[in-house]
Amino acid sequence: MKLYAISDLHVGAAENREAVEELSPHPEDWLIIAGDVGETGEDLDFTLRTLTPRFRQLIWVPGNHELWTLPRSHLRGEAKYRQLVSVCQSYGVLTPEDPYPRWPGEGPPRIIAPLFLLYDYSFRPDEVREEDAVQWAADSGVMCTDEAVLFPDPYPSRSAWCAARCEQARERLEAIPAEYSTILVNHFPLRRHHARLPRIPRFSIWCGTRRTEDWHQRFRAEVVVTGHLHIPLTFWDDGVRFEEVSLGYPRQWKHRRGIDQALRQILPATTAPSPSPIFRG
Repeated sequence: MKLYAISDLHVGAAENREAVEELSPHPEDWLIIAGDVGETGEDLDFTLRTLTPRFRQLIWVPGNHELWTLPRSHLRGEAKYRQLVSVCQSYGVLTPEDPYPRWPGEGPPRIIAPLFLLYDYSFRPDEVREEDAVQWAADSGVMCTDEAVLFPDPYPSRSAWCAARCEQARERLEAIPAEYSTILVNHFPLRRHHARLPRIPRFSIWCGTRRTEDWHQRFRAEVVVTGHLHIPLTFWDDGVRFEEVSLGYPRQWKHRRGIDQALRQILPATTAPSPSPIFRG
């Protein structure tokens, strides 16, 4: 039995949708889908309808794109998220709202913890105030679509929603018995210095929260699985393996690999610790 992961499927793009349809079956294995399946409930439904029969178990966490409120949609914020959770649960897909599963494969006892933590603009220089962060990014020509279509209702801000989600997750993670290591799964990077985007460095403010900076150690992570950056990598930090598992948009992957090659094997481990990141493009 193997545990695989992938994120940023973006099935609103025709080529990505076709790729999902072509993904080979793994009937004995589990698959983590680490966010940004698409922008609509139909995108999520299509993906789960297609992949659920091909894997023993799916696990999903939301990205920012799933949470967008587009013109034809009326649900916002928490209500939109809960609708997506309902879609997942109708297919038997595990979400951040379900009990954390124990990994049933070989090896020491492990808990897989799917997380929904969002971001709070804190991946910014210390001298930039939170209220100035979006303008700081805009001054470099960078703006995230979230600012127009990702609403935090009923929270007063995305930062407040992020704080609430982090507190809920922290309490649950602290309750995991000490004999278990963890596989932490979140769409956004957990550490500030992991949000490295060479072409658009100030996009980092939409990439996570400093609240999770030490979670890989605090909660005994064996592996941390994330997406969002569209820079697929394997690297080690403090002895913990971090996997950025995004597929990305067609222009980012189609000339390099097929979707079967984009699936990242999380367990059992296939690579030894390395001092240098391993690019998975």
